[in-house]
Amino acid sequence: MKPVWRSVGRLVALVCICAFALQLYFLLRVGLMAFVDPQSTTFQRSEIWRIGLDKGRLPWSQQWVDYAHISKNLKRAVIASEDAGFAEHSGVEWDALEKAWERNQKAEARAERKNEVLDRRSARSTAARVAPVAHVTPKLVGGSTITQQLAKNLFLDGERSLVRKGQEIVITWFLEAVLDKERILAIYLNNVEWGEGVFGAEAASRHYFRVAAANLSSAQAARLAVMLPAPKRFEKRPASPYIVGRAATVMARMGAVEMP
Repeated sequence: MKPVWRSVGRLVALVCICAFALQLYFLLRVGLMAFVDPQSTTFQRSEIWRIGLDKGRLPWSQQWVDYAHISKNLKRAVIASEDAGFAEHSGVEWDALEKAWERNQKAEARAERKNEVLDRRSARSTAARVAPVAHVTPKLVGGSTITQQLAKNLFLDGERSLVRKGQEIVITWFLEAVLDKERILAIYLNNVEWGEGVFGAEAASRHYFRVAAANLSSAQAARLAVMLPAPKRFEKRPASPYIVGRAATVMARMGAVEMP
């Protein structure tokens, strides 16, 4: 039995060493971002690959601008819409995560019940040679802070699992420990997606409003902020009644935002 336990022990030690090395890699990458602007993110590279395969070309727009050259209106709007406690929290809002998890569990349960009904109908439809009914996809919500969103976009894929969420939280702590809030917000605003192939505040400002990011009005900034949860969906109708209505709500909250 001793050789077996030795082998198990060595395997566990190897896994621990690899996990430690991975965390050290992430920490060093975050440390570098204190001085060097990141040129791309994992999410962007996956989008480059997807768009290239789908379209055979790469419509891409992104231009880094310094924090001082991004309108205060956009900073306030994004914080008001995405993460009201950004200036105060240490990276993770545990209450928001718990609420999002509960809502997602309920959404998945509802979708599962509906899909069971649809499967029964599909079985009858197939017998009658009618096209099967498509399944319902649950609408999931996130409870992530701006720092968590940045951690995910910089280094991780879109997989939903406890291990990936745990890694996201660790990277979030690294970002908060090494970088100040202004730097975190600057990297986020320069890399976040605002449409297919449209990344960063400067590209989004010019794409939707034909102005520089430094010159965005409150209304324009609020509309961009509202698009962030689902930019590919909202870019089709950036002036829809929903966008305009939600933007008005964001504008009402912008004055109370605490800036980093």
